[in-house]
Amino acid sequence: MTTRPARLRRSQLSVPGSSEKMIAKAAASDADHVFLDLEDAVAPSAKPGARKTIVAGLNSLDWGKKTRCVRINDVTTSWCFEDVIEVVEGAGRNLDTIMLTKAMRAADVQFVELLLNQLEAKLKLTRPIGIEVLIEEAAGLQNVEAIAASSPRLEALIFGMGDYSASQQMNLRNWGSDGYPGDIFHYPRFRIAMAARAAGLDPVDGPYANFRNEEGYRREARWAQMLGFVGKWAIHPAQIAPALEIFSPSAEEVTRARELATAYDKALAEGIGSVSVNGIMVDAASIRIIMNTVRKAELIGL
Repeated sequence: MTTRPARLRRSQLSVPGSSEKMIAKAAASDADHVFLDLEDAVAPSAKPGARKTIVAGLNSLDWGKKTRCVRINDVTTSWCFEDVIEVVEGAGRNLDTIMLTKAMRAADVQFVELLLNQLEAKLKLTRPIGIEVLIEEAAGLQNVEAIAASSPRLEALIFGMGDYSASQQMNLRNWGSDGYPGDIFHYPRFRIAMAARAAGLDPVDGPYANFRNEEGYRREARWAQMLGFVGKWAIHPAQIAPALEIFSPSAEEVTRARELATAYDKALAEGIGSVSVNGIMVDAASIRIIMNTVRKAELIGL
């Protein structure tokens, strides 16, 4: 399996690529990951100018340890190839990933991969630019396993539930009240998470539109976290803190996980395959769950 960069994606902040002010605020935010948008947040007539604004922001601002990403238009549009070319030529050394929208098949990802291959060779870039993919069409979900295995540059699969709902012609009028019994997005979330994990990618949950409803956002984020997602989008800075909290282990969980891991290592060294620690049995199966917490804590810096 390809070794991919380990990046935090607990909170992915969405920022219109046409707004210098919002880009500057995003760079100073607490989000792990910021994506500067060239798609839905930017009108067609403003896209060429937004590319230049994004390049200037990537090159001039202090982004700290954030993952710097640009969301491009999908491969069926007339903007896609110029999004990639202009942004990478202008700011490739200060760009971590490209986010591809509305991927429907593996070839969509491979088109972006080929562009990046050519640009990096031309510009002599030594650090590869990764790809993140939005699964937001019914065809994309149908082909999600092939998409997940499509490129060694691929780092994350993201569930875009807004466009997905339109693609599948879902009726969401009563969503969140007395409508569908259960989580209407459980199946696509589960399938995306499973495809991502099988391919060694990060699964990320998409937006929650009502940024004033923190409890609703928290509910959706908790559901995604329980299914194995590493983070969730923030369409407003108010959603950053809840995402960071929900997708981070608590200090108590980290301490406990490290105690159990230490006890298990000691048992193995003594030729024992399992050990009981304060009533908790740790063996080859449970240590895998425990080490997920330890590795996440190390990535966060806890």
